[in-house]
Amino acid sequence: MKRILFITTRNPYSGRYSGDVIRSFKIINVLKKRYKIDLVFLGKKGNLKIKDLNIISFKHPNYLKKIFYCLISLFKFEPIQFGLFYSESMKNYIQENSNKYDVIFFHHIRSSQFLPKSYYGKTILDMGDLYSDNYSQTSKYLSFLNPFKYIYYLESFIIKSVEAKIFSIFDKVLLFSKREVDKVNKSYDSINKIIQIDESVEKLHKKLKFSSKNFKILFVGNLNYLPNILACKNFIIEVLPKLTKIIPNIKFCIIGDIKDNDRTRLSKYNNVEILGSKKDISKYAKNSICGLANLSIATGVQVKVLTYMTYGLPVICSDQVAKNFDKNVLSYKSNTDLINIIKKLKNKKEFWNSFSKKSYSFVRKFKWENISKRYFKIVDA
Repeated sequence: MKRILFITTRNPYSGRYSGDVIRSFKIINVLKKRYKIDLVFLGKKGNLKIKDLNIISFKHPNYLKKIFYCLISLFKFEPIQFGLFYSESMKNYIQENSNKYDVIFFHHIRSSQFLPKSYYGKTILDMGDLYSDNYSQTSKYLSFLNPFKYIYYLESFIIKSVEAKIFSIFDKVLLFSKREVDKVNKSYDSINKIIQIDESVEKLHKKLKFSSKNFKILFVGNLNYLPNILACKNFIIEVLPKLTKIIPNIKFCIIGDIKDNDRTRLSKYNNVEILGSKKDISKYAKNSICGLANLSIATGVQVKVLTYMTYGLPVICSDQVAKNFDKNVLSYKSNTDLINIIKKLKNKKEFWNSFSKKSYSFVRKFKWENISKRYFKIVDA
């Protein structure tokens, strides 16, 4: 039986509604069915015990150490997030024990910094998205007066060079989007190294039905992630006031981790309901007109879109998100377009049913039971 060391910088069993946490959770649970897995992560282990899984956790450094590590990262021309998620004790443990394993599976680009020297087994990096693109988009989106614009610009520039190194030294790199795989293969000599592997959903829920009494617009996502919080703020400030004049009882429901100050700030607006992180969103999806993915900054395949689709909800996306979903979602060019689409979904049964059917049909190919088998092939190849 192959031994695998699985490295990630967040606790996969924390229950957080965050794309990277959910993905690592699913991958570990499928791999441990066939292989002997040791999980190493940064964070609190507590009393966590999982059957057929050996867990080793390391504490996050204190605030001052994080600042120090970030400065070291910049000095070494490495991403700032490497410093934010660095642990010297974790790196030493991996270096000392690496050759016990046939495969080391790295989850997220920031885990790649723990690649041990003189390791002769197989290395797999589940990168997901091209982070250089994501940060470049963020930098372009932010105002010139916002200091984070320049931090994101620097981070995107540094990550691009790190990605180039990753594509040369890792045996396999996994990305969600075929567009991004094609882009990498055109830019780097990495043919057969870069594998497109879809995002996934655990199951399809009972399909929701149209009702002219539906009054919710659903947004699911980690609100500590800048593109998500920007999307929510934009909808609440720029769209919702106009929408309430047409549909007075409309409710914008937000599900996901959120900082206390953001919760307080957004809760002040009318027709907004902030629900926090939920493991199961089924009861909140009821009475929804649609799922919303209005991100101005987006790379790869958005998990939130697939989540809405598992309920047969029509999905409205920005152009940036919609390009990975063909004509199975609704996209808009302006806030006026967005309002008109919501109004039409609210009142037109045939229109709602048409996109509900497209959602429910499209998401079937993303079922985890089918996609999970590909990980065995990647490990064993």
